[in-house]
Amino acid sequence: MPPYSHIDRPSPFADMSGDTLPVWAVSRADIDRGHFDKTALAWAKSAGFKAAEGSVLLAPNRHGKLAGALFGLGDEGECHPFVGGKLARALPAGDWHIETSPIPGAVMALAFGMGAYRFETYRKALPDGPRLVIPADADAGAIRRTVAAVSLARDLVNTPANDMGPDALEAAFRGLAKHYKAKVSVVAGDDLLAKGFPMIHAVGRAAAQAPRLLELRWGKQGAPKLALVGKGVCFDTGGLDIKPSASMLNMKKDMGGAANVMALALMIMDAGLPVDLRVLVPAVENSISASAFRPGDVLTSRKGLTVQIDNTDAEGRLVLADTLTYACEDTPELLIDMATLTGAARVALGPDLPPFYTDDETLAGDLAAASGAVVDPLWRMPLYKPYEADVKARIADLTNAPSGGFAGSITAALFLKRFVTPRTCWAHFDIFAWSPKDKPHAPIGGEAQGIRALFDVISRRHPA
Repeated sequence: MPPYSHIDRPSPFADMSGDTLPVWAVSRADIDRGHFDKTALAWAKSAGFKAAEGSVLLAPNRHGKLAGALFGLGDEGECHPFVGGKLARALPAGDWHIETSPIPGAVMALAFGMGAYRFETYRKALPDGPRLVIPADADAGAIRRTVAAVSLARDLVNTPANDMGPDALEAAFRGLAKHYKAKVSVVAGDDLLAKGFPMIHAVGRAAAQAPRLLELRWGKQGAPKLALVGKGVCFDTGGLDIKPSASMLNMKKDMGGAANVMALALMIMDAGLPVDLRVLVPAVENSISASAFRPGDVLTSRKGLTVQIDNTDAEGRLVLADTLTYACEDTPELLIDMATLTGAARVALGPDLPPFYTDDETLAGDLAAASGAVVDPLWRMPLYKPYEADVKARIADLTNAPSGGFAGSITAALFLKRFVTPRTCWAHFDIFAWSPKDKPHAPIGGEAQGIRALFDVISRRHPA
């Protein structure tokens, strides 16, 4: 059974064995056709229920007790695929099952599980909500692990930096590894210099908590090698090129890449996929003190390339560069990195549609297909070769912050590409890791992005 997060919380799912109440999920057309429980239909019509998307009407029995609930899907075929997430916040406490629905029961259950998420660490918890029975014809294990992974990513991102610095991120990393009997190693503080991670050290050395590289190994040696790299900047002040206060307000989420690769690793390990898994997280805080790295500094990377620091707020690509170099030394069959890397990606595609970059056409096609199949939005952006000139620096091999402000997400991806061994099957995801608006399946706050599509691709390539 997967852990539902690093925060102890009950499962949103009920056992099939107990007594449960029915949910009739209906479109406006279903009300007209009447193809469901006749008593519930009569109640819906007498109450003026129009089946507006996400609406709930509780139905009594003839004794005045709760008999079930009608759930509106709006116009036929036009509702949000995960509209079922609203049930988790609209139904009264108790155990429920989906009696009728044009949306597959497995999708409704997954939406319910994701929609049931609540982050209550810092306030009085609400009473327990409803629970849903996973339909017998659905893959309960897949639904449970997906909900657990999404909850883990959200919890890690939602936790503020005073409780989710590098020390706490390491503790969560170790906790995940312990649950699945994975091995963990950590290189921290000045040992980063001794062991060849100078840019991770430079970015994190000004913080009270030491910078570190977290490494998890799981699986069977000799199996296909899969490497996951996640940006773990636990808070980003911008460094000496300090952010304005409004831009700093949400920077607890700058470790969203780490949160998402940890969540993806949970899915892979819980499913028992036949891979040799390696998860790498450079965990740092980009702070300001006398030892902070400066604009104009030139850093030498693990790969030997020199990097001119033209903006200390472009720190994520620095810690990723050393980590990607290290990941490639093990010649992985597939290398994935995830990072809350650029505001330019949000300007281009908004908060809900993360771009990804890869030169591997097969991988690009698989990701695009999986994105649509599992309703996990992704959009491929180009590694546009002519823009490589923008990443060149005046007195070093590379700049970490090209001037001009154009194509910022693309130039960041091109920077990272310089640290990936040629012909490596690699994809970079520039995620937001945050939902700025309530969705049926996701409240405002930390969010998992891309991991369900990635798991679909990986599990199809390496079925358990």
